[in-house]
Amino acid sequence: MSQNETPLFSGLIEHSKKNPVQFHIPGHKKGAGMDPEFKDFIGENALSIDLINIGPLDDLHQPKGMIKKAQDLAAEAFGADHTFFSVQGTSGAIMTMVMSVCGPGDKIIVPRNVHKSVMSAIVFSGATPIFIHPDIDEDLGISHGITTDAVAKALEQNPDAKGVLVINPTYFGISADLKKIVEIAHSYNVPVLVDEAHGVHIHFHDELPLSAMQAGADLAATSVHKLGGSMTQSSVLNMKEGLVSSKRVQTILSMLTTTSTSYLLLASLDVARKRLATEGRELITKTIELSQDIRRQINEIDGLYCVGEEILGTKATYAYDPTKLIVSVKDLGISGFDAEKWLREAHNIEVEMSDLYNILCIITPGDTHVEGDQLVMALKELVISLKKHGDMTPVKVMLPDIPVLSITPRDAFYADTEVIPIDESVGRTIAEFIMVYPPGIPIFIPGEIITQENINYIKTNIEAGLPVQGPEDYDLRHLRVIKEHRAIR
Repeated sequence: MSQNETPLFSGLIEHSKKNPVQFHIPGHKKGAGMDPEFKDFIGENALSIDLINIGPLDDLHQPKGMIKKAQDLAAEAFGADHTFFSVQGTSGAIMTMVMSVCGPGDKIIVPRNVHKSVMSAIVFSGATPIFIHPDIDEDLGISHGITTDAVAKALEQNPDAKGVLVINPTYFGISADLKKIVEIAHSYNVPVLVDEAHGVHIHFHDELPLSAMQAGADLAATSVHKLGGSMTQSSVLNMKEGLVSSKRVQTILSMLTTTSTSYLLLASLDVARKRLATEGRELITKTIELSQDIRRQINEIDGLYCVGEEILGTKATYAYDPTKLIVSVKDLGISGFDAEKWLREAHNIEVEMSDLYNILCIITPGDTHVEGDQLVMALKELVISLKKHGDMTPVKVMLPDIPVLSITPRDAFYADTEVIPIDESVGRTIAEFIMVYPPGIPIFIPGEIITQENINYIKTNIEAGLPVQGPEDYDLRHLRVIKEHRAIR
C-alpha cells in the first residue's frame, strides 16, 4: 500500500455512499433521529460515518480489514513494528504501556513530573514507582526531562525494574538524550516507554528532536490530535517488537477501550497519517519558520522572554521543539494566568496553558502569519497596559517540593481514609491526587507525605486563579488522607 492511501477513511466513504438501511446503533441513524440544530451544525457527511463495528467496517478490538490496513500504514510512517489506534486519547495509550509491562509489586522507573495517566496506571496495576527527580529550571519555574546519569543510577539500584518511562518531548518541547537513555535501559533488558503526547510531528522533520521510534524505544504513546491534525481524543500507540509482546499490548489496550469505538476519530487518524507521511516535512518546515519569526518578535518586547535554543546545553535539555513558544511573563510582575486571562478578554486569544510564570503557545500547520501577528500585537499591548497602570516588579519563582512516597500509590488509594482540613494535613499521608491541569502533573500523588511547602504552593496556584484539580473537595479546604489508628487510652 502507498502512504497516499486512506483505507479506513475511504472504506467509510464507500459504505456511506451505499446508503444502507440501518437497524443498528447509533440511534441517531445518520442524523435523522437527533436534534435538528445539532445535525445542521455537525453536517450530514460526518454523521453518515458515525458508525460502529459492523461486519464491513472491521473492529478495533480485533482488526483484520480496513482498520488493520490503516494501522499498518501508520506503523510504516512512524517507523514502528506495530501501531495501535486509540480512541481513549493518549491517556489510554499511556496506561496501556504501563500495564503491559507492570503487574502488582513490579517496579517502574518514572520521572516525578509524569502525567496523571501514568500514576493512574500505576494505581491500577499495583506497580511501585521508582521516581527520578526531573531537572528543574529555576529561572522559568518549569520541569525538564530526566538525565542519562539519573537513569543509569536508577537502573543500577533497581536492575529488576520492568520499565523506564520517559517524557519526550516535555509539554514545553524540551527533550533529553533519549537515544542514550534507550541504550542504557536496553543494556539491562528493560523496555523504554515514551510519553510522546507532545511530539507526533518530530518524527517527520530532521530539525526536531528524535522521535521515540527513531531512538529505538519499545513503546510510545503519541497524540496525533494534539499536533498532527486528527480529531481530539484520537491517538496512536507505536511499538517495536522485542522486549514487549504486541499481543499483550493489544489485550491491555482492548481492556481499556470502549466497545463503541468512534469511526470519526479513527478515520481522522488515517487521514492525519497520510498528510504527515506525504506532506509532513514541508508543512513542519513552514511551521518552524513561522514559530521562529514569532519568537524573534516576542523577544523584542520589553519584559517578555520567549525561550529559544539558548536553553540547550544541560544533560536534561538535549534538544528542543521550536514550535512551542514558552513566553515568560514574570518580569512584568504578573502570573502566566493573568496574561492568559488578559489575552482572552482583551483580544479573544486562547493560549495552550499558563502557570505561575509563563504562557505556552503552540504553533502548528494550522497557523499563519495572521495569527502570529495578532499574538505579537496583543502581547505588545499587554506590556503597554501594565506600564501605564501597574508596578512591574518581577515575580519571584517558587517551585513545589517533591514529597516523600511512604507507601505505594495503590495501597494509599485503597486504604482506610478520612477527610481533614487542609491546614491540619501537614505530615499526613495523602490518599488522592492534586495537580494543576493543564499540564496535569501531580503536586501530590496518593501515598506521599504532605508538606507545608506544597500546601503553600497549592494555595499560591489557587490564589493566582489556576485550575487546581484532583481532590474530592473542589474548594480545596479539605484533603483525603490515610486514617491513623491511634492507641486507645
